[in-house]
Order: sequence, then C-alpha cells, then structure tokens
Amino acid sequence: MMKQFHSFGWYAARIAPYLPEEAFRPVPSRLFGGLAYMLVLVSSIVTISLFDLHWLWNGLLSVVIGFCFAGLGFLGHEILHGTVVKRAWLRDLLGGIAFLPLCTGPKLWRKWHNATHHVHTQHEELDPDAWPTIKRLAQSRFLRWIYRIPFPIRAFFSFLSLAGMFTAHSLHMLLHFWKEFERGSRRAVFWQFVLPWSIWIGLLLIIGVEKWLFAFVLPLLIGNAIVMGYISTNHRLNPLVPVNDPLANSLTVIVPKWIDVLHFNFSHHTEHHLFPAMSSKYYPLVKQYIKQLWPDRYHEMPMTKALIALWKTPRLYHEQTELIEPREGYVYGTLGNGLNIDDLSHKVKENVLEKMVKQK
Repeated sequence: MMKQFHSFGWYAARIAPYLPEEAFRPVPSRLFGGLAYMLVLVSSIVTISLFDLHWLWNGLLSVVIGFCFAGLGFLGHEILHGTVVKRAWLRDLLGGIAFLPLCTGPKLWRKWHNATHHVHTQHEELDPDAWPTIKRLAQSRFLRWIYRIPFPIRAFFSFLSLAGMFTAHSLHMLLHFWKEFERGSRRAVFWQFVLPWSIWIGLLLIIGVEKWLFAFVLPLLIGNAIVMGYISTNHRLNPLVPVNDPLANSLTVIVPKWIDVLHFNFSHHTEHHLFPAMSSKYYPLVKQYIKQLWPDRYHEMPMTKALIALWKTPRLYHEQTELIEPREGYVYGTLGNGLNIDDLSHKVKENVLEKMVKQK
C-alpha cells in the first residue's frame, strides 16, 4: 500500500535536471500532424458529401474521420497546455480548431482540465472527473436507483456510453463551471460552444441527414470512444488521494508504437501529470527516469488489460482506496492498494450502503 504521497512538483524537481533543455520548449512541428489529420478529415467529408457512395464505403470513411476526430482531440489537448505554441491567442485558436470535431471550446477546456482537473487530480470533491464515493451514493436517490441495476448490465452500458461521454461531459462541464467564469469571459465561452455545433448543423442542412450521419454522427461516436478509451484508464483504477501525487493517482497504458505516434503519446498519462507543460514528444524519456527512480510506485499496463479491469470492477469508491459494488458488497483494491490486474479477486463487506443511508 502506498502510504507516503508527494506532489507532482516534488517528482518533477527530481527528474528535471536529467532532461535536455529543449524538453521544456514548445514543439510547433506537432502541428504537421494536425494538418495531416485535417486534410484527411476534410477530404473524407467532401467525398461523402459529393458522391453517392455505397454505405460500406461511407462507413469506412466514417471510421477514418472518427480516427481523425480523436487524433485532433489529442493534439488539441497538447496545444491548450501550451506545449506547441506559447502565444495565448494562437494557442486558443489552434486548440479550438483541433477540438472543434469533439465540440469542446478552448476556454472551457483550460478551466475544466488545466486549472481544475490537473490541480486536484483524484480529489474526492474537487476533481470534476473523479468518480463518486459510496458516501455520495447514499445521499442521492437517483444514484441509488442506478446502482440497483445489476453490475453486468451497468458495466455494459458504461462501456457503451464511452461513444458519447466526452462530448456529453463537455456540456456538463459548461453548466458546472458557467458561474465561475467572469462576465466578460462568458460570451467567449458561449460562442466557443455554439460555433462547432453551428458548423456541424450547417453541414446537415447542406448534405442531408443520411450523409450527415456518415460525415459527422458516426465519426463523433468513434472519436469519443477512442478518446474515452484512454481517459477511462487514466485514473479510474487508481485511488482517490489527499495529495495530488501522479504516481498514486494516474496510470500509463502501453499501446503499439505506431498508435503512440498517431495519438501524440497520450498513453503516457503519469508523465503528463508530472510535466503538463511539456510536449508529449519527451514523455518516453520522462518515463525512463520515473522507472529508474521510483519503479515500485509507477503504474503501467497494456491498455487492453486496463480496459478489462475497468469492465470487471465497479466505479464507486469506498474509503478512497477501494472500489465497491454496493448490491453485493464486493470490494476491490485500487492500484497501489491491493488491486491485482491478473487476479481481480474481491472481499465482501455487507450492508455498507444501508449503514450510510441510515447515518445521513
């Protein structure tokens, strides 16, 4: 069990001296990848729009567009961390373009992701991306109703929802943070939300419903699924923590090298939380030093294993370091706290939810 926590700054200060100076500079050449994605995306949408292709060809183009949506989303994430260009107006412009397919605005993203999630990662109350605790479940009739559904059914629909979760969560974050934006910023935040949808709805009016489904709706679902496939593994097997310790609260997944190239090393998530303002180009180097300095604290696994573990374990925290299925009282550990990916065994704690409902 991991008992001593350190902040991301503590780790970063010990790794930074080993890294080359260029690792701390923007890498504008990452934009060439974005340009390639944009050319393929636009060409595919134009092809669907202008030609009456068989639905199989349109379906294939939808998959290509969906991969482009995801790739641009990963690049937008990098741009809005300031690791590609430094000028604020250019950063927001390019980041907004990259996130346009997933319908997320740059100001909202920086507020939600950079300023909140990164600062309060896996904090029970302050991280907007953290999953709920059984204490919160006990206080919500709606959540208690959801968790009465048998776990296999919930797991199935939870994975199915990944195909729309990123875009849906973006809308939720817009409503969640709206009052925290200054009045002068709200107009920009609003139009950054409206503009992408206006473009996609405009495309619908031009090409019609059938082609629009192939040009936007199906790619949006595919893009969401790819992006959320990563995001769901970033922290959901890790514990909630009192200190923002990336080696305790984050997971790096292993994917083939060519996928890392296409996805801008988004798999290196622990490294990203140590150096969010560093280009992901250098995360493999950061990974080497983490494994040298803290091999027993670092969490990594193949992405397929992480997804299987997510399927088989509940998404409800108990006492911060455990995951609990309230219907049966099955309790699993978290990474660093007894979770064995190769043997997902559980213990039983009876009547945990009932006791908390009575205490509220």
